[in-house]
Amino acid sequence: MSGHKDVWTPANIVTCVRIAFIPVFMVVALLADGPVNTSLSVAAFVIYLTLSLTDKVDGYLARSRDEITDFGKFLDPIADKLLVFSALLLLLVRGEVSVWIVFVILVREFLVSALRMVAASSGEVIAADNLGKAKTAVTMVSLCGYYLGFALYSLELVDLAIMIGFVSWALMIAAVVLTVVSGAQYFWSARHVVFGR
Repeated sequence: MSGHKDVWTPANIVTCVRIAFIPVFMVVALLADGPVNTSLSVAAFVIYLTLSLTDKVDGYLARSRDEITDFGKFLDPIADKLLVFSALLLLLVRGEVSVWIVFVILVREFLVSALRMVAASSGEVIAADNLGKAKTAVTMVSLCGYYLGFALYSLELVDLAIMIGFVSWALMIAAVVLTVVSGAQYFWSARHVVFGR
């Protein structure tokens, strides 16, 4: 019974809430994509921004309370990936991003996850490095920018929405570059895992 209590730390509860609210974000964003609905467009942005920011909250809670768990290590990256790909898929449906952007990011995540699994089977942990963290941060900021742009457009702040949209697009290109470079760096640093020593 104590094992169950150890799993349900405040940090892990925050992570689970993040995952539970991702479908809520998707439904609100899809409804907002119909006839212009200001309240839904703003709500979609606020929900996504909140979910993105809580990524820092669960990490802070786990470290500050010294409650880092294997369950949390497993679940937190999954929450991040679900949050990114839910937003990307919605942008793809709206025609805001190219299918190749989604493909590159998806392939990189699969390959790095596979690399980590192979390394873990040998007792080695491949932690996120600064480049990988930068990739995640730039991607999240870009996605928040896209949904901020939609909210501003629904509020008829068209010029500001266009400017935010351009910045978000530029950040997404930067995120794709970081995705490729950081993925290559992971494999180079862990090449002994794939090719042997």
